[in-house]
Amino acid sequence: MSTPVDDDPLARERAHLASSRAALRAMREDVESLDISDVTANWVNAQILERQIGERIKALADLSHTPLFFGRLDYLHAPGADRAEGAEGERFYIGRRHVHDGDGDPMVIDWRAPVSQPFYRASKKDPLDIALRRRFGYTGGDLTAYEDEHLSDPAEAAATSKLLQQEIERPRVGPMRDIVATIQPEQDEIVRSGLGGTVCVQGGPGTGKTAVGLHRVAYLLYAHRERLARTGTLVIGPNRSFLHYIEQVLPALGELTVKQATVDDLVAHVEVRGTDDAAAALVKGDARMAEVLRKAVHAHVTMPTEPVVVVRGSRRWRVPAYELEDIVRELLDRGIRYGAAREALPQRIAHAVLVQMERSGEAPDDRVQDAVARNSAVKAAVKQIWPPVDPAKLVLRLLTDADFLALHAEDVLSEEERKTILWTKPARSVKSAQWSRADAVLIDEAQDLVQRTHSLGHVVLDEAQDLSPMQYRAVGRRCTTGSATVLGDLAQGTTPWATGSWDQALAHLGKSDGVIEELTAGFRVPTDVITYASRLLPHIAPGLTPVASVRESPGFFDLRAIEDTAEVVAACEELLRNEGSIGLIAADARIPSLAEALTAAGIGYLRPGEETTHTTRLTLVPASLAKGLEYDYVVLDEPQAVVTAEPDERTGLRRLYVTLTRAVSGLIITHMSPLPPQLT
Repeated sequence: MSTPVDDDPLARERAHLASSRAALRAMREDVESLDISDVTANWVNAQILERQIGERIKALADLSHTPLFFGRLDYLHAPGADRAEGAEGERFYIGRRHVHDGDGDPMVIDWRAPVSQPFYRASKKDPLDIALRRRFGYTGGDLTAYEDEHLSDPAEAAATSKLLQQEIERPRVGPMRDIVATIQPEQDEIVRSGLGGTVCVQGGPGTGKTAVGLHRVAYLLYAHRERLARTGTLVIGPNRSFLHYIEQVLPALGELTVKQATVDDLVAHVEVRGTDDAAAALVKGDARMAEVLRKAVHAHVTMPTEPVVVVRGSRRWRVPAYELEDIVRELLDRGIRYGAAREALPQRIAHAVLVQMERSGEAPDDRVQDAVARNSAVKAAVKQIWPPVDPAKLVLRLLTDADFLALHAEDVLSEEERKTILWTKPARSVKSAQWSRADAVLIDEAQDLVQRTHSLGHVVLDEAQDLSPMQYRAVGRRCTTGSATVLGDLAQGTTPWATGSWDQALAHLGKSDGVIEELTAGFRVPTDVITYASRLLPHIAPGLTPVASVRESPGFFDLRAIEDTAEVVAACEELLRNEGSIGLIAADARIPSLAEALTAAGIGYLRPGEETTHTTRLTLVPASLAKGLEYDYVVLDEPQAVVTAEPDERTGLRRLYVTLTRAVSGLIITHMSPLPPQLT
């Protein structure tokens, strides 16, 4: 005999889920049925409104395998001046987006709303006026379980949430997913921090720093929708594979307008076809290069030695050289962009002419001043005094003309450093030059000296520890009038110029007042794996707090001394018998032979960033691209090869630390060569 719905809590919750899905469908249908033919004045307005309606329809999509709500809060009291927002006995279902019924009453509350905050922050010590917190368990899109915490009941002991642990440890197939159902109190504090301030999050592997940064963007878009709609938001990642891996997180939370890019995308003023050795890249990435460029740009300004004579009709107006010099020095002292000052110069000269006209009894207006500013004599003077500067040509000259570089870097760079960055083969033109990634950043700096870079409302910078000071400056230019979320792990810095401290990084970013937060609780990496990887910390980041795994499962961990590559393939086959994604990570030079071995064994594989499916779950990952990626199980091939592939031992050990910490459930290490001594 079946249990009546009224007596079955799980049945009641399933009924609410069905009603909520129906309400969401009705909300979407209401938007789809909108007729805008009578409300748009012209086709431009119609296009804008149609795009907005399209985005709203996408945001209201009901993803069948994504729970519409994942929690419930039962408040104790009605709202008061000093109480949480909620009515006596009122119940709120917490989900990824707001859903209301036909009368406008909420059926699901957006997780970002103030009333939802106790779902993440309430505890037995501080229940925040919550009588009951209920978590839901799902299989696919079907509600299958629930778990209650009576936070205000002193007789009930605090307990670890089984559903929370299951959600954290659930196998992953496909791109990164949101953590909206499992955000922890220390993470929630960062997520809900205000738009006005910059936050830097130091977090070891598996602490959820990337997810925290993305959820902070979603929260800021909810709390400051109109402002950020005007100013824009941007997520910056280390490479395309990483961006592809995270690209579904924000859309799953209903946010479709956030752009993604790499630092290379931001500074793509020229085609990058060349590479620098580590020594040259280190100098080019040094913050002192900003001063070299500033001096080189402003060296183009020449103090006038001749007067400017403007002929208008039968009258001649003369601006003497000393007065022109005063104008030029005043513009230089103001510290405005080179291009803005160049545009202001003809108007200043014209104003000096107008002063003379007024003294002689004339009454010139703004049209006369504009005409004087366009006068051929004024134009000629401006061209000679303040000539235009092409940023790419300027950088090209610095890198190919030893005398020009010495002139502007003599007190900034040593002679040896100048020799390091000079090209051995001068290029004929900007187009034919073999520009490197570091060169493109220099051009971006020069570009900003000439013309101000557009600033956004908020920028998220992930894997920030690998940026050079000049790259930090390039990112900082994109949020001079906005704020930033900086995410990274000093122990995972794998470039020769990796930042030594977050204070330094924030200073280069132009956000010295940023707040530094540290996440040390590991939710994704198993205990045995992170404990083994942490053996490297004293060698790569002394003083950094090791990650403490909060996983109940210690995970699967195995060290295997092998005879040949066939045993690597066998380890992959073994892990493929489990549910979830598999990553085979190896030094870049080992990838071709491993690809050949997998193909010979009939095992299909993907490249980093390609989406895993239930039929193809193995990704072959070069160690250089492993950062930021996660897999349920990992086979790490030849740790010593990962170390020796880098230009120095510290960088190699940091690269190894990255590869050791990509596993969510289990790790197999295979090696024919001895392991690095730092691990033994």
